Amino acid sequence: MEVLLEKNSPTLASLKVTLTKEDYQPKVDKVIKDYSKKVNLKGFRPGKVPSHVIQRMYGKSILVDEVNNLLSTAVSNYIRENKLQVVGDPVPDREKAAEVNWDSPSAFEFSYDLGVATDFEVNLAELPAVKRYTINVDDNELTKTIDNLRERFAESLHPEVSELGDMIFGELKQESSEFTTRTAIPTKQVKEDSLSKFIGVKKDDVIVFDIQNTFNDEAAIAHVTGKKKEDTAALSGDYTLIVEDVTRSAPGELNQELFDKVLGAGQVENEEQFNEKVLEIIKGNYERETEALLRRDIETALLDSIAIEVPADFLKDWLERTNEGKFTREQIEEQFEDFQKSLKLSLIKNKIADKESVKVEYPEILAFTREMVKGQFGIYGDDESMKETIDRVAQGYLADKERDNYTSIFNQVFDNKILEIIRSQVSTDEQTIEVSEFEKLAKGEEVAA
Repeated sequence: MEVLLEKNSPTLASLKVTLTKEDYQPKVDKVIKDYSKKVNLKGFRPGKVPSHVIQRMYGKSILVDEVNNLLSTAVSNYIRENKLQVVGDPVPDREKAAEVNWDSPSAFEFSYDLGVATDFEVNLAELPAVKRYTINVDDNELTKTIDNLRERFAESLHPEVSELGDMIFGELKQESSEFTTRTAIPTKQVKEDSLSKFIGVKKDDVIVFDIQNTFNDEAAIAHVTGKKKEDTAALSGDYTLIVEDVTRSAPGELNQELFDKVLGAGQVENEEQFNEKVLEIIKGNYERETEALLRRDIETALLDSIAIEVPADFLKDWLERTNEGKFTREQIEEQFEDFQKSLKLSLIKNKIADKESVKVEYPEILAFTREMVKGQFGIYGDDESMKETIDRVAQGYLADKERDNYTSIFNQVFDNKILEIIRSQVSTDEQTIEVSEFEKLAKGEEVAA
């Protein structure tokens, strides 16, 4: 077997593979021999079918299969052993393949077109310093977060008389159109000049209001009437609500019940401990967000500092073939810039991984998935009572082959490891900023120096 690489340009190459009879015939003979022992043919005893009969009936298809297997292995091995930066998949030369005479096999020659990235080096120490932000979490941020938690775990009260912010439940009617439905009217969605009708009401009161002039927007009208938003413009006239109940959301009290709901049973015992734990969670959340911003800025620095060329037309053709029916050429053109950036980043990360011998093991993948599940459950500490459930959910998530969750988590763990390596070798410009400034940065907005 002979495999030869011919560079046609910095980003395009041809790979020629020549197979002699000595390469493929022993494999073909072995398969034919195995067939003769397994196949059942009328007129022959099981396992006693002569090889020449198998050759006559299945020889050509066996030859094609074995040659294709050899070709696939040869191409893959050559790319791996020579560390070619191949992008996309090797594309076989269809015309050359069509010329092969399978009926008179001897030496076969096949050719593949390759898209390759240009050679590049990754010297992390030479990258410019990347800004790393620490967010100043002050008392106002703590107070705002605790207020939000109290709202999230609010108690539902049923006052006798309504106030601003209450929800009024009842039967809504319009006699002229025979319309009737049960509904809930949020007083926060009522216009200021109509509020007096909805404040101070109690059970069995009757409220008459104009459907178009009472609420802040079409969405509120749709919510109250149960109609589609686009159909609300056709509604008109007075509607009548017969009040059945008033509900009020009261912020949760800062007591042990709230502490347990937010953090888990027995995690804290008083308000001071609760505040400390919540502050720790806030800082942890912002630290994750600053890490995400740091990751984005590091990736930008890598792309800006490391020049890599890829065969754009080759890749667009490859994407069109492999996604036939899913994306049009126009869509591929529109999204190609993002794809190209992702591809170049992948090449850079793989080079770093190869240089640093990065490996990802299953226990690391499972541990990462556990933490992800805990976040989804809203568990911030180590809740032993939930450990078994979390493990079962995490393992089930990884086993979902339809969504290919395992590969997704593998890639995230891999990326995290690469990021750790980069951070250990790239200098950072440490800066402390306020929450409002960070929010602008996260949106890609400029922040005043």
